[in-house]
Amino acid sequence: MTMPSEVSDWRKAQRAEMLARREAVPIETRRSWNASVTRFLIEGFNALEGCVVGFCWPFKGECDGRFFIHHLRQRGAVAALPAVVAKKAPLQFHEWWPGVAMVPGVFDLPVPQGTRVVTPDALLIPPVGFGPRGYRLGYGGGYFDRTLAAMTPQPLKVAIAFEVSRMQTIQPQPHDVPMDFIVTERGVHRVSADELDLMSDLNDVRSAVCALMRERGLPRPA
Repeated sequence: MTMPSEVSDWRKAQRAEMLARREAVPIETRRSWNASVTRFLIEGFNALEGCVVGFCWPFKGECDGRFFIHHLRQRGAVAALPAVVAKKAPLQFHEWWPGVAMVPGVFDLPVPQGTRVVTPDALLIPPVGFGPRGYRLGYGGGYFDRTLAAMTPQPLKVAIAFEVSRMQTIQPQPHDVPMDFIVTERGVHRVSADELDLMSDLNDVRSAVCALMRERGLPRPA
């Protein structure tokens, strides 16, 4: 059996490798990939219009969810950015809009200043790496896993990533929480217990998103 300390050391090494791999991709290539991810999000996840959607300010060459967030806000969605409020505590989400006052948070990432705290119906999470069963490798703080473990009902969990971040495994542990969907420049992958299912029909994506939101009692557009 692999011990947690061994997994932690292995993940630390993998994290460094995956970050270096992603940041080595030319910026114009990443922009092209990002445009594809944004298109798949807009065409497949329109059920998030009118929802509260948490996202992350892009960091270290991550997939940039702001373009999709801009699209959703034009259609009534509320956007929110995460804030670390205490070590080993769930994240808190603060409403964000273009031009809102921001203060630097962890990693100097911006956090809205003085806006209301909201509970996301959906989360766009950019992983450092992702495996075939939908688990994500993060930056090592465990904040998103603790946040998701504390949320009832579960939000719609959408990882946004580039194929260069795909891994054979992240060696998932009991505290790791799998995503519902992973969207890359190749398309939308639905997470199952054994594999990632690349969905070729965006109508099927929209149906799957709505079904999952209905099952969890999450708000959907009329």
